[in-house]
Amino acid sequence: MKKTQYLLLIISSFILNSCSVYNFTGTGKIDAKTYQVNFFPNNSDLIEPGIDRTFTLTLQDLIQNQTNLHLVKNNGDLTYEGEITDYRISPMTATADQKAAQNRLKIRVQVRFSNKNKEADDFDKSFEFYYDYPAAQQLTGATKDAAIKEIFERITQDIFNESLAKW
Repeated sequence: MKKTQYLLLIISSFILNSCSVYNFTGTGKIDAKTYQVNFFPNNSDLIEPGIDRTFTLTLQDLIQNQTNLHLVKNNGDLTYEGEITDYRISPMTATADQKAAQNRLKIRVQVRFSNKNKEADDFDKSFEFYYDYPAAQQLTGATKDAAIKEIFERITQDIFNESLAKW
């Protein structure tokens, strides 16, 4: 009986110890305590007012919500910086009478990530995503808000995965 209890104690200690390395976001152990997200200016040919601020805040919020890192204004262990390099609307599918049936909004963001504690993790990479909407709709109001929200959620999650989750 004592051998069984001793064996269960050893197994449970291994299980509990291995679980502490990972969390529910899949990041594993992060070798940092702070992060900073610098302002991402909109340097695309087509300027949409406000998306630079929206993107910066979306990235800050995602990291804040999925890690225990603290946001700082400068000298962060992890630094995210870059710019919005492309904001483009283009027709995607055509109808029989040569009119656009669907349009696509595509946004590309160039990101430079640096990790003071592990320089091997540094990268300078482009991330992009798109949103398709009916050509009969204008890209204004709720349609534009939904498009930008969906695109930024996907891009920021891709940045998070590349920098912290290593997926």
